[in-house]
Amino acid sequence: MDGATALDDDADTKGPREASPLRLEFAGEWHELPPGNPFIIGREGDLEIDDNPYLHRHFLELQHHDGLWWLANVGVRLAATVSSAGGAVQSWLSPGARMPLVFERNVIVFTAGPVTYELNLHTEEAPYEVSSQVEASMSGETTVMPVSFTAMQKQLIVALAEPMLRREGVSMNELPSSSDAAKRLGWSMSKFNRKLDNVCDKLDRMGVQGLRGGPGKLATNRRARLVEYAVTSQVVTRADLPLIDDEALRNQSDSDD
Repeated sequence: MDGATALDDDADTKGPREASPLRLEFAGEWHELPPGNPFIIGREGDLEIDDNPYLHRHFLELQHHDGLWWLANVGVRLAATVSSAGGAVQSWLSPGARMPLVFERNVIVFTAGPVTYELNLHTEEAPYEVSSQVEASMSGETTVMPVSFTAMQKQLIVALAEPMLRREGVSMNELPSSSDAAKRLGWSMSKFNRKLDNVCDKLDRMGVQGLRGGPGKLATNRRARLVEYAVTSQVVTRADLPLIDDEALRNQSDSDD
């Protein structure tokens, strides 16, 4: 796995490692999940997130087996973005898919209707750690992202991600509509949609899933996926919030990016 190194137990001095509980944080509340029984997250289940009709009754399942904690998407429509290692490793968990949690800390972000949710998972049973090269890159010493954005493209991303970037211990945020984000930037809808197309096309070419349009692909889903990816990968951070109110960008001519 790129950007990670395995942690090997010393078989001569250590016996079999006991399964560690998984700790889950949502909306400031912590839940300890002991190995043994599956833990269901959704509108109903072991963690009832929200009475949101767009959210599946049973959406995500956490279970320990084969020596690891696993996250499964047991829904039929929604996907989740799973970020690990400070945003250096990211996965898109589509319906029916499952993945092992191989890092100590994982962040899960998903959108149901107009609301975006964030869960944090912590486990001491992590067979991989972040490599020194990735730690350096996440600190800004080197560049991780194989794609760059113009100032106006970043301005658009920040406008859509603003509620998540401004959150203070809040695990639920409402996704701005395209019209609200365009108004926030002082742009026309045609300009906003053109810039959004440019950003999504650029990330799609980079291999980011969930941003390509087509039959059955709602505009809300594309905006939500963009926000999830940008925030969890640290494409934009709180430090970028001043871009929204940058008058020089607001007055810049509307040229294609």
